[in-house]
Amino acid sequence: MKIILAGSYPEGTIEKFREALPQDTFAAVTEQSMLETLRDAECMILRILKAPKQVITNNRHLKAILRWGAGYDSVDIEAAGKQGVLVANVPGANAYAVAELAVGMMIALGRDLRGCCQSVQDGVWERTLFARVTSLNNKTVGLIGGGSIGRQVAKRVQAFGAKVQYYDVFRLGEETEREYGLSYVPFEALLETSDLVSLHVPLTDDTYHLIGQKELGRMKKTALLINTARGGLIDEDALLAALREDRLAGAGLDGVEEESSKTSIALSQRSEVLLTPHVGGTTSDLADAMIPRLIRQIKQLKASGKITETVNLQYLL
Repeated sequence: MKIILAGSYPEGTIEKFREALPQDTFAAVTEQSMLETLRDAECMILRILKAPKQVITNNRHLKAILRWGAGYDSVDIEAAGKQGVLVANVPGANAYAVAELAVGMMIALGRDLRGCCQSVQDGVWERTLFARVTSLNNKTVGLIGGGSIGRQVAKRVQAFGAKVQYYDVFRLGEETEREYGLSYVPFEALLETSDLVSLHVPLTDDTYHLIGQKELGRMKKTALLINTARGGLIDEDALLAALREDRLAGAGLDGVEEESSKTSIALSQRSEVLLTPHVGGTTSDLADAMIPRLIRQIKQLKASGKITETVNLQYLL
């Protein structure tokens, strides 16, 4: 089987795949333009790059697209399904990394680390300037999404003394709620009562601009908004307005909807905003968790023509 690694990967990744699957052929594609010229891929492992309909139809012998991570909005799953191509993700493999960034942003914003560092760089060593910074202790963290990442965030913030409530369209079982110390609340109540709101849901038609002007208006003026999922979950024009009008204390965003937009640039320049280039699920040790699971998926595909984590079953012919 010819397997394409599409995107940028940690050093040594392709060698590890070749060692585990010596009977298969591997090739690397690092640019979107290169991916769009492919015609002979049988399986794609996709990271950062996108697989729209044309990329899928160009490869008539394509059997599966495997996402390096949990999100799959970079793939036209309907077009893939109609061509008989399985699309699978690796849920939870990078949950620890995303959770760490989410909690790191909570702490950095609450303690105003950006302002502290800038003050020292400017030669001002005055601690009274930051007397109003806050900790996670005794705060209420509201998680929108109770999946793998949300649960790991819950465990971490509880270690700092926070209590956790969550909302999900699919409520977790009582046993899981007890295990992770989660209290279920309605969406509106979560927004109104949380000191920090952290988003952990996929980007879909239903979740696009999940947080807009109305939702921001329900939040405490002292609250922090964290998004380590997808940029499109937040109406960033509404967020910028709320920050400018002091209706929200700050925001931590791992990526935005449109990187070059005036709104994104304005957000990046605000002192109460932390903006990173969608690096939450990317750490140098991630390959150690991801590669074995992708190898298992490839072996499963070759043995049975199926993959357990397939996300486009509804479109498969």
